[in-house]
Amino acid sequence: MNEKPNPGLVDYTLLVVLGAMFGIAFMWTKVAVDEVPPVTIAFSRIAIAAVLIHAVMVVTGQNLKSIAVHWKLILLVGLFGNVLPFSLVAWGQGRVDAGLTAILMAVMPLITLVLAHFFTQDEKLNAYRVVGFVLGLFGVAVLIGFDKLATLGEETIRQYAIMGAACCYGIHAILSKSLTGLPRRAVSSGVLIASSIALLPFSLFIDQPWTLSISGTSWLMLVLLGIFPTGIGTLMLFAIIQRQGAGFLSQINFLVPVFGVFWAILLLGETLPPNAILALVIILAGVAIARIKPKQKLNTGVAQ
Repeated sequence: MNEKPNPGLVDYTLLVVLGAMFGIAFMWTKVAVDEVPPVTIAFSRIAIAAVLIHAVMVVTGQNLKSIAVHWKLILLVGLFGNVLPFSLVAWGQGRVDAGLTAILMAVMPLITLVLAHFFTQDEKLNAYRVVGFVLGLFGVAVLIGFDKLATLGEETIRQYAIMGAACCYGIHAILSKSLTGLPRRAVSSGVLIASSIALLPFSLFIDQPWTLSISGTSWLMLVLLGIFPTGIGTLMLFAIIQRQGAGFLSQINFLVPVFGVFWAILLLGETLPPNAILALVIILAGVAIARIKPKQKLNTGVAQ
């Protein structure tokens, strides 16, 4: 078994750049949603990325025939990895700031841990993961406000929608494991094409994009979303996994919310309330605790 080399400057640079790219997606979405309906935002970024990834797939000699037998699973991965979360986040950001969105999405790895306990055989909950999950939920409660948790005000509903997107990403992480070993660029292309096809009728019949008045700035946001976090981001993600594995990539869960808050403050001039900063610290602490691995009991080889 070949062990991967210790992470170097290139690996950490890729990780930080990808974290920054995923983090700025919340800012670009916040700008676009003022003029573009959520479903059309989701469709546009996915369709642009699909063209980019499909071209890369063809150039590298892969094809969709190699994954055709897995079409049902690919549809599900597209549904929970692209269609639902992109639409929910865009709709939520109609009333929720980009920085707060990034903080809410930080619970994704904790949700994935809980789902993995029930749907996988080798990733069961332990004391650290339970404590991390509970701490993460407490951080969300601090962010939303304990007095608003049981209410259904406009902003609260949209915050729940963003958390729903985090749940979708958790389901996506579990489903994607079944596609391990298949040609990665072909899988990515298939998932993005399926997602585009699924969203197209909703964009056409609900949003009627030809009736919209979209400024050049919003068009730019859509293009940037499609090319960078959705398209190039996918390629970089696979490159990091190939170089250092999924465990190394998981550290991005600490970077994305921090970058999301950073870009929102720097480029949008958002001001976060004190409880948002506290919530971010609590949620990231929960993620860190959940990543702790319990000490393995030594096998002495002595019969008891």
